[in-house]
Amino acid sequence: MARQLDEQIAGRFPVGQRLRVLDVGMGQGTQALRLARAGHQVTGVEREPTMIAAAREALAAEPEGIRERVRIVEGDGRDTGVHFLPGSFDVVLCHGVLMYVEEPDALLAGLARMLAPGGLLSLLVRNADALAMRPGLSGDWAGALGAFDTVSYRNRLGLDVRADRLAALTAALAGIGAPLQSWYGVRVFTDTAADDAGAPADLRTLLTVEERAGRTDPYRAVAALLHLCGVRG
Repeated sequence: MARQLDEQIAGRFPVGQRLRVLDVGMGQGTQALRLARAGHQVTGVEREPTMIAAAREALAAEPEGIRERVRIVEGDGRDTGVHFLPGSFDVVLCHGVLMYVEEPDALLAGLARMLAPGGLLSLLVRNADALAMRPGLSGDWAGALGAFDTVSYRNRLGLDVRADRLAALTAALAGIGAPLQSWYGVRVFTDTAADDAGAPADLRTLLTVEERAGRTDPYRAVAALLHLCGVRG
C-alpha cells in the first residue's frame, strides 16, 4: 500500500514539494513516520491510548528533524472539523478505520473538507465484495456461504465490524467532491497467512507479486482490502 500511495503522490504533486499530511486513525504511526522521513509535515489523529503511546515511542526514536515534522492529536477522526480548518491538508489518509464506523458518510465528508483543492484522499477499507474469500480458501464453507450477502464480518481481533463495496464508496466519494481517481487491491494472495507468520525468504518477490496483482484485473477485485484514492475538485 505504501508503494501505491507513493505512486499517487508522485503523480499529483511536484517532486520535492513538502506536503501537509493528515493521518486519521494513525495507529502506531507507521505511515505517518514514513511520510515524515520523506520530508512531509504530518499530523496524526488517534483516539486509542495504546496506539498513541506506541506512536510516541516510535517517534521518540527518530532524529530531531523528523520528530519536528510530526504532530500527534488525541481525538476521534469524526471530529476533524474541531481541530483543523477546511482545506488545511494536501493529503488525507484514513487507513483501516471505516470498518469500525457504523455510518461512515459523515466521517468521509469531514475528511474531504480537510483537503485543499487538488488534494489526495487515501482510504484503506475491507472489501465487502470479497468477504467469502477468506473463509472459502480456509475450507469454511458455511462461513463462505454466509458472507456473500452481507457487509458484516468478524475480524481477527474477534470484533464484529463492517466492510465496504467499491460501487458504494465510488458513489460516496463523488458525492463529497473527492471523486475516485484510482483504486488498488491489497492482500490479494496473502490474506490467509497466519498473523504470527515470519517474513518469507523471498519477501521482495512476494511484495512485487502483491503489487502487480493489486493493480490488475481480475485479481484486485478479490483482494481482502481496497485502497481507494480520491481527489478533491
